[in-house]
Amino acid sequence: MKRLYFIFSLVALLSGCTTPTKLAHSDAASVEVDILGLFDVSKCQYLGDVTGNEGHWYSFLFFPNDTLIQGALNELKSNAINLGADTVIISVPQTFNTSVTMLGTAYSCGK
Repeated sequence: MKRLYFIFSLVALLSGCTTPTKLAHSDAASVEVDILGLFDVSKCQYLGDVTGNEGHWYSFLFFPNDTLIQGALNELKSNAINLGADTVIISVPQTFNTSVTMLGTAYSCGK
């Protein structure tokens, strides 16, 4: 019985490592993200720069790259929503061995 409890606890602990620590904002789906620079923002209002980051020097061993990217994107969108933005043009993501950082420009395009 103790062995079964240990295995269950280990599986639960490891499955938690595939979820980003920065969860998506409830309105995250309303923010359009463009990394290629194809979106025309000439009729949009510039609101500011936003960043998103996921990962630390001690946690990178437990999170796969896609989790780090998703967490950084979640935080980027949340920061854009806090500015009232509905569109973000992302600069080239900065990837490090231990984390992912995204920098973007937030716009309100009246969507």
